[in-house]
Amino acid sequence: MSKILMITGDFVEDYENMVPFQTLLACGHQVDAVCPDKSAGDTIKTAIHDFEGDQTYTEKPGHNFTLNATFADVKAEDYDGLYIPGGRAPEYLRLNADVIALVTAFFTADKPVSSICHGPQLLAAAGVLEGKQVSAYPACEPEIKLAGATYVAVNMDEAITDGKLVTGPAWPAHPALLSQFMALL
Repeated sequence: MSKILMITGDFVEDYENMVPFQTLLACGHQVDAVCPDKSAGDTIKTAIHDFEGDQTYTEKPGHNFTLNATFADVKAEDYDGLYIPGGRAPEYLRLNADVIALVTAFFTADKPVSSICHGPQLLAAAGVLEGKQVSAYPACEPEIKLAGATYVAVNMDEAITDGKLVTGPAWPAHPALLSQFMALL
């Protein structure tokens, strides 16, 4: 099966981190979850975002998630695909030059990439969205457009594929997002 890199960080959306990680493993893929400045065995804190009728999602403490690989050791050429979860982690991960270089390497090599919710913020910062059709959490629409992509509003349980890029708006899209991503691996 495929070897997948997951770039994650503190206050990643819990479901968007834990569910794909476990699903991809259960389907026989190897998934290396990494975070800059952290090593295998270190943990990150997650946050649970829920849709409860407010103008935006609510946030609650999630779980501690144990990383199983060391960021400093990973190279894009060792992986078949990249998964970027959402939540607040992409907001600061996009400021890390090494993360940007790693994301860019996956696109340069034309490898499958999947990103959900606020994850496309990282893709926008890497400058890899121009000309693409991209879904994301609706609050990310301006960044998607500024990155030269077309923002596609889909239902919260839907995902879209453009070439080797699979994106979706939030964790209810997992079945669609993960099936489309795995079809590309």
